[in-house]
Amino acid sequence: MSLQKLLLVLLVSTTIFSQGAHAWERGKAKTLALLPEGSGNPEAIAMDAAGDLYASTFAGHVVHFDRKGRLVSDIVVTPSSGLLLDLAFHPQTGDLLVIDFGAQQVMKVDPATGAAALFAQIPGGAGAAPNVLTFDKAGNVYISDSFQGVVWRTGATGGAVESWVADPLLTTGGFPPFAANGIAFDADESVMYVANTGNDTIVKVDVQADGSAGTVSLLTQSINGPDGLIVDGQGTIWVAANQANEIVALDPSGKAIAVKGDFEGVENGVVKGLLFPSDLVSDGKYLYVVNFALDTTALGLPQNFVTAYTQQVTRHSIARIRLDRDEH
Repeated sequence: MSLQKLLLVLLVSTTIFSQGAHAWERGKAKTLALLPEGSGNPEAIAMDAAGDLYASTFAGHVVHFDRKGRLVSDIVVTPSSGLLLDLAFHPQTGDLLVIDFGAQQVMKVDPATGAAALFAQIPGGAGAAPNVLTFDKAGNVYISDSFQGVVWRTGATGGAVESWVADPLLTTGGFPPFAANGIAFDADESVMYVANTGNDTIVKVDVQADGSAGTVSLLTQSINGPDGLIVDGQGTIWVAANQANEIVALDPSGKAIAVKGDFEGVENGVVKGLLFPSDLVSDGKYLYVVNFALDTTALGLPQNFVTAYTQQVTRHSIARIRLDRDEH
């Protein structure tokens, strides 16, 4: 090939690439709030109607902050096993629902006192692993089960649960050994997205006209430790990649369109940036992310590549990432 032709090929290739791809603006994950000492690793985060933030922890606490990150309250959920995972406010009843992983149940919790009452028991005994909950427009509550590969469903007032969907794509033999995890519907509830943490995949569940689960398929793969996820009004799927220390944004086809945040070290016992982020919420202007900073060896699991850093964390945190532009 002549030099002239080679330059022409390079020019055309560069033009096509510049028209078809865009750089990912990672944004800046900044510390918004520090959890009180002794409150434990924050695993999940929720936002109330006023925009306040609530984080549940692995020490049985629910910690409440205002939208500026100022501490409002720190309650201990009682009774509970202490191993609290997802929490969310029911969009119709206003009840605060919290998953008690150790007791295999969902509880209704008084956000002022921490008093807890059973909302739904998940079948399967110690083999059950309720992890994340979400809601449909009718008020039904859906609960992912990371060990049994099921998404359960119950009504707005709780009680008995039914298997809404169970599929091999919602199970795993990978690491960590948690399969069906984050769950969320798209805006018109035609699809539910499910994060499979151990398989590094996002699974798509089609929703039938009668609300039942339809075809289960693989949307995308190779996200390192997909955990909590949300879907915004534009249909973008935001995924907390806990073992990549970042937030990945996907379009509905499964194509990555943005990556946000990064790990920047541990300073004076506090994470800079993101470290094992497990869950997120958004108000449309910011992403709010909990740094779970999980030491996997504390759960009897092998270490991962950030274990040496998670063991340095002495004060847990919530990070904030601006969506429209980087903060300076």
